[in-house]
Amino acid sequence: MERKKYFDEVEDIFSFDCKDCFVYKHFKKEKGKRYAHKFCISECTVGEKLKMIGNKLGG
Repeated sequence: MERKKYFDEVEDIFSFDCKDCFVYKHFKKEKGKRYAHKFCISECTVGEKLKMIGNKLGG
């Protein structure tokens, strides 16, 4: 049951924080999709939240 809670939390984050992200769209346009994705994972505060949730799921 706890796993479902984490998956719901990730879905909420994507829906509210990532859906219309201006920074992602800007980097995707200027530097490409790979750069934008890497930025989201490594530097964005929302990406760090997602990593923390992923660590809870994996370990």
